[in-house]
Amino acid sequence: MSEPEEVRVQATPGAERRRVPRFPFVANAEIVDNNSKARMNARVSELSLYGCYVNTINPLPKGASVFIKIFTAVDFIEANAMVAYVHPNLGMGITFFNVSAHFLPILQVWLMRAMREMKANGE
Repeated sequence: MSEPEEVRVQATPGAERRRVPRFPFVANAEIVDNNSKARMNARVSELSLYGCYVNTINPLPKGASVFIKIFTAVDFIEANAMVAYVHPNLGMGITFFNVSAHFLPILQVWLMRAMREMKANGE
């Protein structure tokens, strides 16, 4: 049985390449820079199975190794991750690594809700 082909989405020339679409999603995040151990609180604005976009005026540098914890009113997930790209003074794209099997069902529920909300809003 062959493995599924990766899906890449590119909205505009020069845009970051993604394996799967991201969905609008609002949650709080705590990010720890694994190098300096500095902690920052930020706001997640988009989510996918493989990462998220975090709004912050002080993004970490591209390639920074981080630990991220994302909270909603009911649940949370956490994962080791890396800063994939940076928009200075706006935010950063974060790629998840090794999301624990314990957190995958939560992430999948969040994504299903976000997808339904996006479709209900006609986006």
